[in-house]
Amino acid sequence: MLLCIDVGNTNITIGVFDGDDLICNYRMNTKVRRTSDEYGYVLHNFLTNAKIDTDQIEGVIVSSVVPKIMHSFRNGIVKFIGVEPLVMGPGVKTGVSVQLENPRSVGADRIADVVGAIKEYGYPLLIVDFGTATTYDYVDENGVFKAGAIGVGIESGANALWGQTAQLPEVEIRKPRSVMGKNTQTAMQAGIFYQFLGGFEKTVEAFRSECGDFKVIATGGLGRVICQHTDDIDVYDPNLIFKGLKTVYERTREYEASRKNRGDSEHREDEREACSALNV
Repeated sequence: MLLCIDVGNTNITIGVFDGDDLICNYRMNTKVRRTSDEYGYVLHNFLTNAKIDTDQIEGVIVSSVVPKIMHSFRNGIVKFIGVEPLVMGPGVKTGVSVQLENPRSVGADRIADVVGAIKEYGYPLLIVDFGTATTYDYVDENGVFKAGAIGVGIESGANALWGQTAQLPEVEIRKPRSVMGKNTQTAMQAGIFYQFLGGFEKTVEAFRSECGDFKVIATGGLGRVICQHTDDIDVYDPNLIFKGLKTVYERTREYEASRKNRGDSEHREDEREACSALNV
């Protein structure tokens, strides 16, 4: 089994593959001050709850946009799961050409989303991840990750609204029955929802005006708030990042195995040449 983990700014999402099947997934808050034991214990409990023994986990891959926790998080995986994780970063094999000004600056979660989307849905694509931030990543007709846009996430924007105003309450983020809010709560829900929906659709329109036609793949926990109320989303895939991480893991391990085989073959050839020289 393969354990796939995405460490985001707000949440850590965890998925387990048995072969090609995603058999379970979990979510927990990202807390910088957790110890390695705390992280490892929570991960172990998730697996136990899913009736998965740690001995069944053959590999672990992690993408992270929170460097501060990675030392503790990695140690927790090693201690409680018994596997050294593969961490998204330099050296992993994504199979995707990233033609941005500084590819190393692109978040690991965005790369994983792009890898998963290309494998699952082909290209050209616009991948929209509704998370703490809302990211738009464009993949052209040649499968090249060409450009992107990053905006405020719907929940981040809403938190700023009620966090910076003394009399506005925290409300559930959802589509109200009407844009005509009759009280503070429904007025806030209408403003948050329609402002975000309109911003999303306008951004997709701007990409189309510059890039032509493409398929829009949406993901992220808050994507379900939007996807049912717009024609601009072709597919909503909440498990996209897990599919991308699985693909990256498999490609990296295949590369490492082929490199080892090449190294063994070269070593055997060197031995044969040495033996031949001795026999002359």
